[in-house]
Amino acid sequence: MNMPEVLNRPKIKASKVNEPLYSRETWLLWYETMLRIRRFEERTLMMYSQQKIRGFCHVYIGQEAIAAGMVSAIRKEDALVTAYRQHGNAISRGLSTKSCMAELYGKETGCVKGKGGSMHFFSKEHRYFGGNGIVGAQIPIGTGIAFAEKYKGTDNLCVTMFGDGAARQGALYESFNMAMSWKLPVLYILENNGYAMGTSVERTSNVTEMYKIGNAFDIPSEPVDGMNPAKVHEAISRAAEHIRAGNGPYFLEIKTYRYRGHSVSDPGTYRTKEEVEHYKSLDPLHFTENQILEQGLASQSELDEIQNKIKLEIDEAVAFAENSAYPDPSSLYEDNYSQPDYPFIRN
Repeated sequence: MNMPEVLNRPKIKASKVNEPLYSRETWLLWYETMLRIRRFEERTLMMYSQQKIRGFCHVYIGQEAIAAGMVSAIRKEDALVTAYRQHGNAISRGLSTKSCMAELYGKETGCVKGKGGSMHFFSKEHRYFGGNGIVGAQIPIGTGIAFAEKYKGTDNLCVTMFGDGAARQGALYESFNMAMSWKLPVLYILENNGYAMGTSVERTSNVTEMYKIGNAFDIPSEPVDGMNPAKVHEAISRAAEHIRAGNGPYFLEIKTYRYRGHSVSDPGTYRTKEEVEHYKSLDPLHFTENQILEQGLASQSELDEIQNKIKLEIDEAVAFAENSAYPDPSSLYEDNYSQPDYPFIRN
């Protein structure tokens, strides 16, 4: 099918080199976070091809700078809820690659005991509330978590992430209205990778600069370069400061790109090779590595050491998943919400 409007879609431009200097520790934190996610996702695709991982699977390759920049901009006490392209977000929040890989395998040592799979990671300990498989359903969930934080009187916020496709859901508009009316501490992040499954933003809405959606509710809103962890860090830091001051929600449209299809079954034929190659030239992992070397923050041998460490970590995660047991069938009735006085609940 000929789709000229897709070929002409606006492209993210390359960030300038010599970004404002952050510390060596910060740049290496971003680099290691992104590299860990990239290698985890690459191995996930490999194990899926070997049928060790089954079911729906959506990888984060190309979008890692968002997770990395967020790590340095929010607190561990803050909550995070997102959609089904979520392995990278979970890992950035502190879930171990072992527990995440085991979950993909459906093993009892997984982060939700093998019951969630690729789309439904969760960790109360890490304030990570998923991983949600229903498009847009996490938006009111995140708004509700933010309401709870305000009700309890904390200064925590809830990062609520969704894709450009979910931005068409009515629940978003209802949530925006409540959040702004009640000044809830919620940071809405739209990860705009250009395509809702296989349909470009340009073919689904007259409003292609999607941060402008927030203007209808007077929510402070802005676009962000999502291929650069420093730009992500700066934007989320501004938003978090605004929210913690009691001013209510903030909305960021973080422009990014996924290098793989929507899911492992998507060949991505709706995109041209030229478009994909343009975005690969902006690879956030390579950009960050180049910044570290150009600024003299670390040597190539130090980066090689990080790469070797993460390779070993991912190897160990796969071995852990391989050697873990599947859940016992009796565990089907564990960890389910129930109301004891309801007449049809199984005893």
